[in-house]
Amino acid sequence: MKFASALSEHPLATQAVGEVVGQVLETLGTPPDVIMLFVTAPHTGALEDIARTVRRLVNPRVLVGATAVSVIGGSQEVEETSAIAVWAASLGVDVEPVRLDAIPTQDNLFVAGGGVLNRNDGTLLLIADPFSFPVEHVLDHLRGTAPDVAIVGGMASAARGPGGNVLVLDDELFRSGAVGVWLPPTVDVSAVVSQGCRPIGSPYVVTKAERNVIYELAGQEALSRLNETIDALDDHDKRLLANGLHIGHVIDEQRDDHSRGDFLIRGVLGADRKIGALAIGAEVPVGATVQFQVRDAASATEDLTAMLVGRDSAAALVFTCNGRGTQLFGRPNHDASMVNEQAPAVAGMFCAGELGPVGGVNFVHEFTASIALFGTT
Repeated sequence: MKFASALSEHPLATQAVGEVVGQVLETLGTPPDVIMLFVTAPHTGALEDIARTVRRLVNPRVLVGATAVSVIGGSQEVEETSAIAVWAASLGVDVEPVRLDAIPTQDNLFVAGGGVLNRNDGTLLLIADPFSFPVEHVLDHLRGTAPDVAIVGGMASAARGPGGNVLVLDDELFRSGAVGVWLPPTVDVSAVVSQGCRPIGSPYVVTKAERNVIYELAGQEALSRLNETIDALDDHDKRLLANGLHIGHVIDEQRDDHSRGDFLIRGVLGADRKIGALAIGAEVPVGATVQFQVRDAASATEDLTAMLVGRDSAAALVFTCNGRGTQLFGRPNHDASMVNEQAPAVAGMFCAGELGPVGGVNFVHEFTASIALFGTT
């Protein structure tokens, strides 16, 4: 396998695309199997020409692209200004372009797409439009039709309303649905999802719940358990709660001990003091194990460090939340520089929701960094 990544911050699209194409051609020398193309909002109007130029000059077998509020190239994160980032891979295997549409029916959700819907394994790199693609429902569907396909990617983030994002698949542009590329299991790729949270207090078993409302934890009112947890915190962690409280739902209940990477993180949306219930951002069944969580820059750094340790790789695709970057860490290039220390060819985008597996199950996330690592040693 051979990889390349390139970044240009030139405000003129013609100049920027020339710079990234030149870098890729100089590194690879031959046409790659896959190109991932990420452009920021100022280049949205020129994306058709950008994609056409990349296709003509680099000639990849599959081109996948999207617009994003910010992009990643190498150790740099270019936030909310003109930039083009390109990631290219020569894998030596057959890869398959993927186009998905979700069509609501009277009784269910019909997902239209290619053969990936029936694949038994491999990796799907997927980018979707958040306004037209019900990603959580589609992931539910794919758990049944393609349960062993790892899905890594994110939601386009350049627009604030329907029709504003643009997706690219080979020679076509779309303003809805999802695009991607399926990689066979022979490709050495592993998924890392850094959710950036730290558990607080003790884990509890959900003993009474309905849909996304938890009424009891370990036989007591959920709000009472939360208050017990808060009372036991030091002043620093209590201050962190001002940034939002989260809860982690254990994915693999067969394990006796649970730590970072074992939880699916969701926000605590509110509380009903009269009945002592908590509303969270996902359905949690009775019998599930949960634990309250806090998130801050230090926890996110520690979590990403733990996820990347010992994972030296040849390349990486990074799909990080648009709530991270300087907004969370107070300095630029946090996620990009950390991943680039482990992998020389890095590119990616800031997302309005990230896709990645936790406990072997694919989910959509918030405030995470979902990373595909290639050629890990």
